[in-house]
Amino acid sequence: MIIRKHAYPRAALIGNPSDGFFGKTIAFTFANFCAEVTLYESPRLEIIPSTRDHSVFENLRQVVSDVENFGYYGGIRLLKASVKRFFDYCMENEIKLDNRNFTICYRTTIPPHLGLAGSSAIITACFRALLEFYGVNVQKPLLANLILSVETEELGIPAGLQDRVAQVYDCPVFMDFDKTLMETRGHGHYEPLGRGSFPNLYVAYRGNLSQGSEVTHSNPRYRYDTGEPDVVQAMHFWSQLTLKARQALENGKSEQLAELMNDNFDMRRDICPISDGNLAMVKTARSVGASAKFTGSGGAIIGTYTDETMYDALVKALAKLEITVIKPVIRDEK
Repeated sequence: MIIRKHAYPRAALIGNPSDGFFGKTIAFTFANFCAEVTLYESPRLEIIPSTRDHSVFENLRQVVSDVENFGYYGGIRLLKASVKRFFDYCMENEIKLDNRNFTICYRTTIPPHLGLAGSSAIITACFRALLEFYGVNVQKPLLANLILSVETEELGIPAGLQDRVAQVYDCPVFMDFDKTLMETRGHGHYEPLGRGSFPNLYVAYRGNLSQGSEVTHSNPRYRYDTGEPDVVQAMHFWSQLTLKARQALENGKSEQLAELMNDNFDMRRDICPISDGNLAMVKTARSVGASAKFTGSGGAIIGTYTDETMYDALVKALAKLEITVIKPVIRDEK
């Protein structure tokens, strides 16, 4: 039996980056790209490298191009860490696993290092395959925690729960990471939302603006942990924006949502350094009337547009900056 499991990129609609700071967010997954993990029974356990894991090159230029596109680490470490964490979880919870081995591999079309949660998509797809292969069930809130632990505990990558919650639920989700909830039961309050309430949305990205999310997460984390007033207030501000955005969605007020999304980015710019390229992308999108904010840690933006005329203008304006614009196909697997 061949098992194929998928997971999709995440776009943060509002509230980021408060998800790692007991805040609130709304995010969704979209089907324009995907990560796929294939697993099948085999005599020995084997993890097969993918394109971004190869180490044989034609020349120096190809080495540089590979590093620029994929960084210094491929996806093998994600699969290895996922398999280890899955085994540890089963042992910790006295879940008996049979003695079968498997071969596992992955492929992904999610553009890397753009704040689209491409790494966690690979991990999520891997866990879905492992759970089915061994017949193990894990509740969704706990599964999101488990997937997060692969990066934070096994690989030492700073990350928050938002991406994993959106990818596990695979639909638009309102997330409240209330401190009391997180400390008493280990996860927040997650409420799936219908995609029908969303206005016209676009996602735009350019690969040469990419950076690992740990670069963005590290500075706000230190400043928050040391109690810097501006950062603490910003986290509260983003949480309140999320509540207002949810109300705007429920009431069909797309113009209000657009303003809130702009406010989300503007506050981020006030407390975090924003590269000239990322800032130009946001400003260009706004110049044609669209709203704009980061989808995650930078390199890609999300926003609203009113009609096809504005969308066409957006595509043309961003094309001058070599930026790709897509309409996200929002998933709704509640």
